Amino acid sequence: MKVFTAVISFLFFGVIFCRAQDSVITISPYMYEGNVEQIAIGDMEGWVFKSGNDTTWKANNINGKGWEKLRPNQLTAKYADKNGRVEGWFRLRIKLDSSFTSHLVGIKMISWAASDIYINGNYLTSFGSTGYNGEPFKEFRERNVLPAVVDLIPGSQYTIALHLVDYMSPLSIGQLKSNKSTYFNDIRLFGPSYNEYYLSGTRELTLYTTIWISVCAVLTLLFWLLTIQNPGEKNLRLIALVTTFSTLTTFFNTIQDNTGMSYIWFTIDGYIGNMFAFLLCIMTVIVLVNIFKRVFTWSLKIFLILFFISGMVSLFIPNNIGSIIFIPGLGILLGICFYYIISSWKSLKGAQWVIVIGLLVSIASVLAYVIDTALPSASLTFFYLSVTCFSLALPLSLLVYVSIRFKEIIQEVQLNAKQVVQLSKEKEIQALNQQQILQDEVNKQTSELRETLDNLKFTQTQLVQSEKLASLGELTAGIAHEIQNPLNFVNNFSDINKELLDEMNVEIQKGNYDEVKSIAVNIADNEEKISHHGKRADAIVKGMLQHSRTSTGQKESTDINALAEEYLRLSYQGLRAKDRAFNSDIQTDFDPAIGTINVIPQDIGRVLLNIYNNAFYAVSEKMKQQKRDYEPCVRVSTKKRGDKIEIRIKDNGTGIPALVSDKIFQPFFTTKPAGQGTGLGLSISHDIIRSHGGEISVSSKENEGTEFFIQIPVN
Repeated sequence: MKVFTAVISFLFFGVIFCRAQDSVITISPYMYEGNVEQIAIGDMEGWVFKSGNDTTWKANNINGKGWEKLRPNQLTAKYADKNGRVEGWFRLRIKLDSSFTSHLVGIKMISWAASDIYINGNYLTSFGSTGYNGEPFKEFRERNVLPAVVDLIPGSQYTIALHLVDYMSPLSIGQLKSNKSTYFNDIRLFGPSYNEYYLSGTRELTLYTTIWISVCAVLTLLFWLLTIQNPGEKNLRLIALVTTFSTLTTFFNTIQDNTGMSYIWFTIDGYIGNMFAFLLCIMTVIVLVNIFKRVFTWSLKIFLILFFISGMVSLFIPNNIGSIIFIPGLGILLGICFYYIISSWKSLKGAQWVIVIGLLVSIASVLAYVIDTALPSASLTFFYLSVTCFSLALPLSLLVYVSIRFKEIIQEVQLNAKQVVQLSKEKEIQALNQQQILQDEVNKQTSELRETLDNLKFTQTQLVQSEKLASLGELTAGIAHEIQNPLNFVNNFSDINKELLDEMNVEIQKGNYDEVKSIAVNIADNEEKISHHGKRADAIVKGMLQHSRTSTGQKESTDINALAEEYLRLSYQGLRAKDRAFNSDIQTDFDPAIGTINVIPQDIGRVLLNIYNNAFYAVSEKMKQQKRDYEPCVRVSTKKRGDKIEIRIKDNGTGIPALVSDKIFQPFFTTKPAGQGTGLGLSISHDIIRSHGGEISVSSKENEGTEFFIQIPVN
């Protein structure tokens, strides 16, 4: 019984297996795809497959043991070895129906896999290189080639053997290279008119792709130029991005048909094209939100980010799983677009309708293409027209939107301009009235300002005069002391001459004329001394008068060394006259090379006197604070330096605090106690030196001393 059962089972499965191997697929003209003489046999039942490589498998009649039912488009990664290589043979028996009116003259394998095709055991052609005749493996890249020539006679039976070699994809998870192809291991037979149809289609494709890319590129350039010219228009920038992504999507998806592109570059190109397609979808939604003036919510932002991520992830995983991930997101995205269109329907106006029309035309063209491909008589021309509408409807609608929007803006500007002109006329009348009122007010204020300016000038004159009087007061004691000496000499020599005259009268009476002559000589000498000291007193008085009177502004040839020494002595004697206990060391170092220079002597004298007085005041105050181990010293030096003379006045007094050193030349600023200084001395000195084309500066350290630097041009 067991033997009988085994025999029956062997015979049953053997018959089934043999029937699988011996089955013949009948090919008839009704299998042509519409008007195109091509028949896809890669997805027909009847194919058998066996892994490995044995050239005897190309023969017509072979042992069917170990072969399994498998179509070429069912080959997956599970057949790959540990090196990621898949190699095997497919076999199919076909019979051409006698109803064919002409021979089938072409066969072609469309796949990234390399393949060799045999007809009835005879080698026909290779697509790529499987290693046939010892050549190295090479994937099939020549996508735009015509079918291999073959002559299949109607009514005849043929065995097609397909030797195929493929590798795992380095860019897709768990997939063969051929799994990501547009045509997955698709093998086709072609009629005699196919080549003409193919060449015509290639020319059409070149024409249409050129139109798609050129139009999108020109629009992109135009929108970016408008964006640069109108940087404040946010919508222009968004529209430029939409057309940019549309151009890049079209470009990367059309160059995939270039002959000779490797699988890796082909796949990367596809990823880049799809990435820009995802960005195009996202930017379309963003443009709708902005043009329709809707709120760009956080939930929408998060969805768009997730949509982009899911789209990119779907590119790297098997098609069926990728579609499950991506298609729902695409459906939601379309739903969002329709939501914004429907919810904004009543508020849409003008240029906004153009965007709606462009978007609806794009969607309608996709639906029309899907419906057309489902029909048995699908048209290639209709396909190109559908893709053209899809590619260009939105960019062209954006162009029309921008044109209409600019027209609306111009109309708004013109309307605003009319309103502005009308308003400006009204404002002009008001301005004339206000101008008259303002003119009267300006005249009134000008009169008051002039009066105030005159008062300020008068006050300034009084302040300057009071400063002169203050400095003159400082000089008074010194002048009194200086003038006392020549007056004493005059009085003394006058008394002596009186005595000598009395004595000369006595000698005349005695007749002693020699003695009379001697006395006369002495009287004459004394008269010269009286004259000298009288002139000295006269010079001091004239100097005092010159200091006190208003400057004429006329420069005179002046001995700077003599001027500096004269005012130094007067300043020192003035302070000593106030304080008899005050003494100070005075050091001078005058450069004789200076000679005379043209200055206003009374102005320069006033500068020197102000600084001398401050120096003696500083050492006097420090002497009061440090009575022991302190020797007051004021040093004055002059030096000719090129085309300038330099006067340095240095003391070892109290110094100037660092916090106020920048303010000492400001009017009314003084470091002296209230009532002891006007605060105008150094301010006036600064102005005098500047008026002479010179500079005045100070260097000081608190409790160490102060040094003033005066530079005056020689010419």
